[in-house]
Amino acid sequence: MHNPDRPRHIIIGAGPAGLTAAYALARQRLAPLVLEADNQVGGIARTAEYRGFRFDIGGHRFFTKVRAVRELWRSMLGPDMLRRPRLSRIYYQGKFFDYPLKPMNALSGLGVLNSARVLLSYVAARIRPIHPETSFEDWVSNRFGRRLYRIFFKTYTEKVWGIPCHRIGAQWAAQRIKNLSLLTAITSMLFGKKGGRGEITTLIDEFEYPRLGPGMMWEAFARDVEQHGGEVRLSAPVRRLQHDRRRIMAVEYESGGSSQTVAAESVISSMPLRTLIQQLEPPPPAAVLSAADTLHYRDFLTVALIIDAPTLFPDNWIYVHDPRVRLGRIQNFKNWSPEMVPDQSKTCLGLEYFCFEGDDLWAMPDADLVTLGAREIEAIGLLKGGRVLDGMVVRMPKAYPVYDEGYESALAVVREYLDGFANLQVAGRNGMHKYNNQDHSMVTALLAVQNTLGGSHDVWAVNADDEYHEEGGVALEDVASQLLLLESTQPPVPRALHDQRPS
Repeated sequence: MHNPDRPRHIIIGAGPAGLTAAYALARQRLAPLVLEADNQVGGIARTAEYRGFRFDIGGHRFFTKVRAVRELWRSMLGPDMLRRPRLSRIYYQGKFFDYPLKPMNALSGLGVLNSARVLLSYVAARIRPIHPETSFEDWVSNRFGRRLYRIFFKTYTEKVWGIPCHRIGAQWAAQRIKNLSLLTAITSMLFGKKGGRGEITTLIDEFEYPRLGPGMMWEAFARDVEQHGGEVRLSAPVRRLQHDRRRIMAVEYESGGSSQTVAAESVISSMPLRTLIQQLEPPPPAAVLSAADTLHYRDFLTVALIIDAPTLFPDNWIYVHDPRVRLGRIQNFKNWSPEMVPDQSKTCLGLEYFCFEGDDLWAMPDADLVTLGAREIEAIGLLKGGRVLDGMVVRMPKAYPVYDEGYESALAVVREYLDGFANLQVAGRNGMHKYNNQDHSMVTALLAVQNTLGGSHDVWAVNADDEYHEEGGVALEDVASQLLLLESTQPPVPRALHDQRPS
């Protein structure tokens, strides 16, 4: 049992990064304490439930090139990890386009004349590319041509981020659309995807997925942490981190309506980086506070609709590029896993709206959002043969760190300041203000744990893709052997964990 007077290894946040860090520390018998503000684990990767229907806060594919992460996922859930085919399409100008693109589908959708204009625009971009590439608009136009940029990138991207594409940094495009261009897309659809290290990671057509949604994975992680001596406290928002300018001395948090303080041996934070800076006591210098205040986030809400129809469309998800509706993306959870839907005569759709906390969408009453969602899926022709029976809304603040103008210089100021703390590490998407996938958030957490135990890894070198390989950064597969070492030096997870199925 943990000595209450002894400093603890504290982890802020119980999403993929926080729980991975807790897993690694618990396997070293270091009894980590996880503090999570929400009332369930998983963060944005949790699974919500309404009347027995389960849905993601966005769709969460489980795909990784990091072997150790893949093996860890499978060890946690065993046969509850399903192998799923990917099918996604783009809705544009009243038509559905296969994504990844297929020759005849794209040609018939755009028409011969428009397709020819797309190719001419691409040739023009190759002859006279934009230099320097400073924005998302520049980056995509150089690789696809301006015409295809306007058709398939501009409207959707501006829905997601709420700002014009010329104000979104090129770094976001390089991180999220790495290796993909018009030429590689055409080559892929004509000759198949390249294998090995050159594989176009944007075009993965198969993935794994937990039987009852992504939250099932993180609930298994939380159980494992507690079985190995750690503790996960929910509804425990962190309010203050007390420090002496060299070390975090204590963490203050709320629990059960009262304030609690725990001495800190180390801290790994996956909370939003801006919030971390604001909660340091004494406050950082004014320049650091100012830099943190310029780190922005895009918020997100899901309108889950229960529909009286056994099937509507075969896709896992659909990107909605139509500017006439505010809807950004549609998830069909029954096609992720049939067990997400308790009544197979029904379908559950997740309609995703990107917004800012406090704007008109965010503030709209739930009933009005359900009505809006039903109206918009009918407007784009996806409600044929079905009717909306019920719905609910889940709001997710700070879902996406924004790569807008000036964020890099602000982030550099914040990073330099945080480097001065000997026992503080950051990890994960919001913890680093970096748009990582969940597997790479897990890797940053593992590196943070190793740094806590005396290592000297650069967690910032982990990119969203290790063809993923970082420019001069960490080779993610190198982390695998270190994770496997953690596994081999500790008792195995009881197999009974694999049989625990949430109701």
